[in-house]
Amino acid sequence: MREITASMAGTILNIFVSNGENVKLGQEVLMLESMKMEIPIESPTEGIVRECKVSIGDFVNEGDVLIVIE
Repeated sequence: MREITASMAGTILNIFVSNGENVKLGQEVLMLESMKMEIPIESPTEGIVRECKVSIGDFVNEGDVLIVIE
């Protein structure tokens, strides 16, 4: 299993994947807003989304686990 973590603190603006969905390397999985900038978060691997640990509007800190991919 591989975890996608937040690269910086911010608010989840959008989630582009759901549990059970196949993702490809480099695919945008969610959008994070930090310091009034939109930061796309990409998958570091191919696999299946096992768990999305955040919801739109959630505030996350750097290093928080966002999505688990198997």
